[in-house]
Amino acid sequence: MGAASICKGEVASGRNAVLGEAKSSGSEESRKRALYKAFESKDARFDGQVFVGVSSTGIYCRPVCPYMPKFENCTFYETSAEAEKAGYRPCLVCRPELAPGNSSVDAYANLAQRTARLLKENCTSGEGMERLAARLGYTGRHLRRAFEREFDVTPLQYLQTCRLQLAKSLLADTDLPISQVAVASGFGSVRRFNDVFKQNYRLTPSDLRKRGNRQARFEGAIVMRLGYRPPYRFDDLLGFFRLRALDGVEVVGDDFYARTVRIFSGEGDAVTGWVRVSNDADRNALAVTMSESLLPATSQIMARLRRQFDTDCDPCAVYKGIASLDEAVSGAAVPGTRLPGCFDGFETAVRAILGQQVTVAAANKLAARIVETYGAPIDTDIGGLTHAFPAPEEVLALNSIEDAFGELGVIRTRSRTIAEIARLLAEGELDFGSGAIVSEQMERLLAVKGIGPWSANYMAMRILSYPDAFMETDAGIKHALPDFSPAERLRLAEKWRPWRSYATIALWNSLGA
Repeated sequence: MGAASICKGEVASGRNAVLGEAKSSGSEESRKRALYKAFESKDARFDGQVFVGVSSTGIYCRPVCPYMPKFENCTFYETSAEAEKAGYRPCLVCRPELAPGNSSVDAYANLAQRTARLLKENCTSGEGMERLAARLGYTGRHLRRAFEREFDVTPLQYLQTCRLQLAKSLLADTDLPISQVAVASGFGSVRRFNDVFKQNYRLTPSDLRKRGNRQARFEGAIVMRLGYRPPYRFDDLLGFFRLRALDGVEVVGDDFYARTVRIFSGEGDAVTGWVRVSNDADRNALAVTMSESLLPATSQIMARLRRQFDTDCDPCAVYKGIASLDEAVSGAAVPGTRLPGCFDGFETAVRAILGQQVTVAAANKLAARIVETYGAPIDTDIGGLTHAFPAPEEVLALNSIEDAFGELGVIRTRSRTIAEIARLLAEGELDFGSGAIVSEQMERLLAVKGIGPWSANYMAMRILSYPDAFMETDAGIKHALPDFSPAERLRLAEKWRPWRSYATIALWNSLGA
């Protein structure tokens, strides 16, 4: 079935209808039958929305699993953590840890969802719950209460599931020694790892590895996967990143994206290396190859790539929301459109500031000069990948940012704006992390001299993965909708809420290169 057929076809019988029926059903029996329909269809659009525990086998599965259990043996769960708490172990065939996440717009304002994202992203960091709660602006007790009410599991139980699922991916997809898998997954010791793994999965790590189907391994690198829901327009994402590729930091080929990586721990230590992303369309997944040097930051890297490549998106819900684009620009609404995010928030913020009122090519040249002069050298042995973008603290350490950047061609007003963004991030007054509340961060951005509505919305869309940003004064939007004034474009965009960011990308894509 083609991409257009998946989303343009019988949407009423698709994901929204089945899951909507399940949620609105008057009895538990009718809810269960509605969810069983989703599994019966084997439609990848349901993937990540629900999991099934099978009493006859003691395992839990994704909706795309090739095996179909009997109705009377099924119990349904919204998260894999709930299934594991109920005593089920993950299926070795469909691998629940690869399921794409649940992309709900309301999740951005929900404390429990924000906490879950942070736990999953930082499950190997060793950060305690009190510190995590402080980052979110709540007490640990309030955070735990909200989390348990939302997910019916404690944050620590959820954290353990995240670590186990990461370990399972490493065991199944790589040939790393089990001791390295234990450390990379956030466990303090191999003994503790073995005990928890066996208790939850009824298998030892060695037993699971024997059943795995590990990928071909590159020298000094490992390969993992990120699942997504089709259709998925990977080539459009590559086109977007290629136009903005930062020399020294990024390389975009015909069928892959690669970049340098430098991630700091809470103690200030950095891990460095490289990642390469390609599309495995047959498996509805992205193949992520990364240097082994990045193992300590595996969970952070995979979380960043999820946002950058928008793998948690529900493409059919998005298409339904922006389909009326075709009334204004014929053919603009395309099933599978994704939101191009970013890997490094500060890097993208600087690029956005440099790009104010200049072309993308001009902004690229200025950013490349900053990388060449002040970026951190990284040895990758990969052509074109030589530096990491300077961190906010490194920019602030310059004697005079205005003079330093001025020599590279950056005007003083933009240098001052970059310096203020760096200060806010370094002092924790601005948050580009996955737990940030978008409305709060946009207010802080707009309070910065030199950041207007265009820049704030662009950063929210790219850095914070905000699905409902719109820039009515943007040059690309103006070219795509030439017969409308800015006010008329803004009114027209009301039709596309809450997916105006996707409408923006679709309009830009309609212009071609």
